[in-house]
Amino acid sequence: MSDASDVWLVVGLGNPGPAYAGHRHNIGYMVTDELARRMGSPPGKASWRAHKTGRADVVEGRLSLGGPRVVLARGRGWMNESGGPVKALATFYKVEPDHVIAIHDELDIAFGTLRIKLGGGDNGHNGLKSMRSSLGTGDFYRVRAGIGRPPGRQDVADFVLSNYSAAERKELPFQVSDAADAVESLITDGLEKTQQRFNS
Repeated sequence: MSDASDVWLVVGLGNPGPAYAGHRHNIGYMVTDELARRMGSPPGKASWRAHKTGRADVVEGRLSLGGPRVVLARGRGWMNESGGPVKALATFYKVEPDHVIAIHDELDIAFGTLRIKLGGGDNGHNGLKSMRSSLGTGDFYRVRAGIGRPPGRQDVADFVLSNYSAAERKELPFQVSDAADAVESLITDGLEKTQQRFNS
């Protein structure tokens, strides 16, 4: 689908800092870490560098031999301010919204499952809302990683800003790996084939 001259901007949505690292809201960061590892970057901070726009950390490379250039990104600000850094990077790398992929948590999908789509609303997700506002469109790709709804009467905000359960943590590496596969598939095979494969 893509040729080698394309540039894709793959954005992991989340909150910065170790206090948030294991939260459900940070699965976007976890998936971009996995993609960075696949690009040959060592895991951990060494692989990520501050971009000159000053608002995001990036890893640049290719996910396949002869494949298009991919810029992995995660903002240095809070989730609800994701749009500004994404817009700055899209402008810097001359990436149109149809070459932007956002990876984020999704309450309305069961934990362990994925949904891939192009465009749509933000469904109350502040990171997506901020991206739509800054890019001026919602027509970018989304890799939606299910986290399910909070149990009982737990507040949604508390739920997304809490760590996965012990049982979920055992399954989490599989979901992260699948989401990374879905990003690769979107770039190489396009939306339809990716949806057929991953929209469980």
